[in-house]
Amino acid sequence: MPLRPAPASDRTYCRERNEGEGAWKMTTWGLVIETTVGAGDHKHQEAYVVAHVIGSRADALAELERRARSHSPEHPRSPRRRRLLRDGDGFLLVIDGAWQSFATRFSVAELLEDSAAPAAPAAPEPAVETPAVPVGPPAEPVAQDVERYADGVPVRPTWLGRGDLP
Repeated sequence: MPLRPAPASDRTYCRERNEGEGAWKMTTWGLVIETTVGAGDHKHQEAYVVAHVIGSRADALAELERRARSHSPEHPRSPRRRRLLRDGDGFLLVIDGAWQSFATRFSVAELLEDSAAPAAPAAPEPAVETPAVPVGPPAEPVAQDVERYADGVPVRPTWLGRGDLP
């Protein structure tokens, strides 16, 4: 049975308010996948935060279930059986291959801190009046008598011989 989003009255909110606003900030949830990578003696587990969901935990779980159902891991190359299990507040995908099984765990976790999060936008600075500079007619291009091929490309590149280039 698929998860249904929680009604708006059941939404989970952070414990802090936005500065200057009376509204509460919505909670950010990380969708985490722990999957088997490699094969044979090099087979091991790795974890990835694949997405963030802003809203309720139920919203995050619904998105997590959608991703778990459509997930197609690299291994096994020839799957024989696929089982998706609900595990508490997450999911476990077990895929049996020809020789061994591969597992992928899907979980949801509240984002508490992110060192790579974008900085909060700074307050806009007041506009400074600048005096208007009179703008004259656009300068006409200087006509140069340049030797060109029949298709219009210059025979000698304009950058050749410039002193300001390395």
